[in-house]
Amino acid sequence: MSSTETSGATVVVETPRLTLRHLTPADADSLAAVWSDAEAMRYFPRVLTPAEVKELIERNLQQYRKEGHGLYAVVLRASGEVIGDCGLARQHVHGRDEIEVAYHLRPSVWGKGYATEAAGACLYHGFRRLGLNRIVALVRPENQPACRVAEKLGMTAEKQVLWRGIQHLVYAAAGTAWVERAGTAGEFANPE
Repeated sequence: MSSTETSGATVVVETPRLTLRHLTPADADSLAAVWSDAEAMRYFPRVLTPAEVKELIERNLQQYRKEGHGLYAVVLRASGEVIGDCGLARQHVHGRDEIEVAYHLRPSVWGKGYATEAAGACLYHGFRRLGLNRIVALVRPENQPACRVAEKLGMTAEKQVLWRGIQHLVYAAAGTAWVERAGTAGEFANPE
């Protein structure tokens, strides 16, 4: 299934509960509720100002054109509410270019499986549609909920590295192996 347009924003992938679509400038307030929230960003170096959130959206709009991927708005299908972002981002990690699956969700929706569902949809998109061979997740060791998400998705902790001055675990998934596993994993086999 190819990406479609909904309300001016390209829909990248849908799951039973979520739509992941390109960010738009209209998402600034919804994303500021996440990126400017100290609890939501406790494992990130710092919170962002509203102006920095707008810059983040603009950088992702450029990334869609340049790389074919970026961070996407995570939208509840039932209500149309933007609850955060999830997507694929190029990172330079320990001397190697990597594609990272990353997400940031509002604390009020934590514990409902949305991070696993959204990140799984992004892995599916990256491997099946974009033809990526490897995707990583960069997780601070103390962020046990994110470690569990990576492990639920079948990612393996490969090593610990100092990245941007902070210790991170590098979880990784290989395209062929992940797609074979996802073929029997229900919700990630075909998230549309």
